[in-house]
Amino acid sequence: MRRRRALLPAFAVTTLFLAAGCSSPAPHAERPSAEHGQEIRATDGHAAGQDHSLTVAAAPDATATATASPAGSGTRAHKTRLTVSSYDSRSHRAVISNGGAMKPTSPSSPSPSPSSPPASPTSPTSAPSSTSPAAPGRAAVGDVIASAPAPGAPHGLLARVTKVIGETDRGTEVQTEPAALNSVLGDDTAKGTVPVDPSAFTVDKLLPDVKVSWSKAGDVHVGPKGATVPLGSLRIDVGATVPTAEGAPVSASASVSGFVQVAPQVDFTYGGTGTGAAPGSAYLGVSGDWSSGWAVKGRAAATTSTPLRIPFAKLHADPVLQVGPVPVVVNLDLTCYVQISGDGHVTVDVEQSVKGGFKAGGTFGPAKGWTPVSSADMTSTPVRASLTTAGSVKTALGAEASVGLYGTVGVTADLAPYLRGEASGTVTTSSDGTPKAKGAWELYGGVDLSGTLRLQLSIFGTPVLQRSIPLGSLHREWKLAGGSLES
Repeated sequence: MRRRRALLPAFAVTTLFLAAGCSSPAPHAERPSAEHGQEIRATDGHAAGQDHSLTVAAAPDATATATASPAGSGTRAHKTRLTVSSYDSRSHRAVISNGGAMKPTSPSSPSPSPSSPPASPTSPTSAPSSTSPAAPGRAAVGDVIASAPAPGAPHGLLARVTKVIGETDRGTEVQTEPAALNSVLGDDTAKGTVPVDPSAFTVDKLLPDVKVSWSKAGDVHVGPKGATVPLGSLRIDVGATVPTAEGAPVSASASVSGFVQVAPQVDFTYGGTGTGAAPGSAYLGVSGDWSSGWAVKGRAAATTSTPLRIPFAKLHADPVLQVGPVPVVVNLDLTCYVQISGDGHVTVDVEQSVKGGFKAGGTFGPAKGWTPVSSADMTSTPVRASLTTAGSVKTALGAEASVGLYGTVGVTADLAPYLRGEASGTVTTSSDGTPKAKGAWELYGGVDLSGTLRLQLSIFGTPVLQRSIPLGSLHREWKLAGGSLES
């Protein structure tokens, strides 16, 4: 596990961050191996008998760069020994090292298999100009380069060469501009869901009492108090004091503790070239299994109009999907938080556990363009519940997620399972000054899911969004418990 950066204040998650079914598997069921992708065959827009589908899987540690020549050149995207030695995000200049290109294939022939022997490296000659063809095995004007994270491009690189500047001691320096996925995937189709390795996340702890645990096949980190974390899951435990409402007695000091456990997956679809240059369909999102549990005690200084939100961890990962020969870099960010709102009058002692699944993302079709996708299927159980005095309170333990490609954010989502309590009645004061309350209280569980589709989803090669599109607000609530109020 990589060393965590110093550490988490602040699903998605939530957003990382996306898949059709969201029911939760058995808590300790083994998740599909990241080495096995889901292959989908294309049926629309292609001649009968031709297979344009690409396998989607987690990329190997040593991910080869892919290149594609300009449209009409007769060369499909293929693996290459070219590598990005450096990249300057301000000037869009890159230095490309030449280790010898793998043999490209014609459109009618299959993509080279990983075991195919590479073409022999070409000895360097004079530096190619921006107007003359490049020597074999070198980047040429019009080439599109798709690279896993590299020096200067920590979120990966998808760029088109616009000019060959010359040779340096590290390789060929080129001028680039941003490119889109349809320039490397073309008429091919791809669809798959790939789990994110929980050990790949870097974590910033934003509060002192935060613990991080994770588990993957063959490398298990045990959670707090000996609780084993299910395979493929990341768990974050937190404990913190929160401000107490004004005028609350010392005995009503407020605190929150709990955990978030999530097994995030990236969902990716590319539907081949449709009308014009845009793909016939596309999808990007984050999905997964979720469980959380938290306890809130005391009388927090929260208001309904201004909820008290306490971020306690920020997480980031750049999983690489192998889409045929092309490395597609996904950028996933999660910020976990506790949120409390209410009227500041209720003293609570509640604990809740939540389990279920979620997905959030954006889907593209030529008729409707980009449209949001969001769902959450969750259930909750109160472990204990107690409210005193009349008033209301709502607590949530959630995550904000963002998911994008090659450093551009495409989807943001905010997943917030919550617990809401209401107490009504009359409050009187006895002769000794002790307040007395009589009435009834009710406790509800619920989940909110909201988010936004961003302009940057045009990285698929689709038309640019004219504005950000809200995911829409998904809201579900159910009654957990109730009783009489007397103190």
